[in-house]
Amino acid sequence: MIDLSSPASVLAQEWIDSIRTEAVLAEKHGKLTKKQLNLIYEQGWFKLLIPAAYGGKQLPLHEVLAIEEALAYADGSLGWAVTLCAGAGWFGGFMDQGVSRELLQAPNVCMAGSGASNGRAEITNSGYVITGKWPYASGSPDATVFTANCKVTQNGVPVKNENGSDKIIAIVMLRSEVTITDEWNGFGMRSTGSHSYEVNDLKIDSNRAFDIHSAPVIEAPLYYFPFHQFAEATLTVNMTGMGIHFMELCGKMLADRYSDTVTGHVNYEVLLDRYNMLQQKLTVARQKLFYAVDMSWQVCSANKEISQSLLYKISAASLTAVNVVRDCVDTLYPYCGLKAADKDSEINRVWRDIHTAGQHNMLVGDGK
Repeated sequence: MIDLSSPASVLAQEWIDSIRTEAVLAEKHGKLTKKQLNLIYEQGWFKLLIPAAYGGKQLPLHEVLAIEEALAYADGSLGWAVTLCAGAGWFGGFMDQGVSRELLQAPNVCMAGSGASNGRAEITNSGYVITGKWPYASGSPDATVFTANCKVTQNGVPVKNENGSDKIIAIVMLRSEVTITDEWNGFGMRSTGSHSYEVNDLKIDSNRAFDIHSAPVIEAPLYYFPFHQFAEATLTVNMTGMGIHFMELCGKMLADRYSDTVTGHVNYEVLLDRYNMLQQKLTVARQKLFYAVDMSWQVCSANKEISQSLLYKISAASLTAVNVVRDCVDTLYPYCGLKAADKDSEINRVWRDIHTAGQHNMLVGDGK
């Protein structure tokens, strides 16, 4: 049973230390280091959500969240890359079983992709011809498989659903079939390698297409859990993990900077009260998210269907937690001094990672 009391308790301390030591080199080169990747492969973190039938871990969602939060606590870029690549592994519950056995059982499998519907899938007799370019594929430097969303066309004309909307399919492609464009230039999350990828007139068979809104081919609660709330929760725990890391670094800096210094500008006792209040808000917000997910997981495990009211609790708890992290960081960062503005400092990297990850469109809202 995973200890959910703190992300620091989920991973071995030696793993956390190694990840953080390597983070400096990873940021410099814009991708995860070999040492970080070897640890990911050894622990099977890219396989957290891949079906067990294909050699994956297929863990319960609350355990996945605990691990992903802990990895983000260790380092934001590594946690984010694992979360997005492991998240793509969840698609294995919906993909053609023959394709999945071929692509997902490799020891070093890593799936990357984009949620943007930037591709075009022209219908052919045996499948589709794919053309498109997709942005922000976290983990792309190490990906062995890419997924993408495409608008379906026939004879160049968009195919429509019954409600008049464009028909969109998800597809899976091999690393050798795509061209990666080195375009990632975020000021944070540097080592996620969130580059663009593209294909032109790629012919694929119809079994390479899948639909996450249809019944899963793998009968398990994990693949019946609604994708939207699944995605919200996995992204949010990256923010809480990084937020806890920031609060630890910030607490030490505030104590060093103010506790033994007489200053007319900052009352340390008042500042410490504010810090402790924010720390408690973050703890409560995090607990509410895990509780909401656990309730929904139990319902999903029992009967596959989750009520909208329970799903709303996950969405609300996610956005609330994200906003609490922002409140903690934006309130306390100005008190950390110029050391926190040094781009080579650990707290600056965490600050940049939080404000970069927080730009994801699923992490924007008021939580109400």
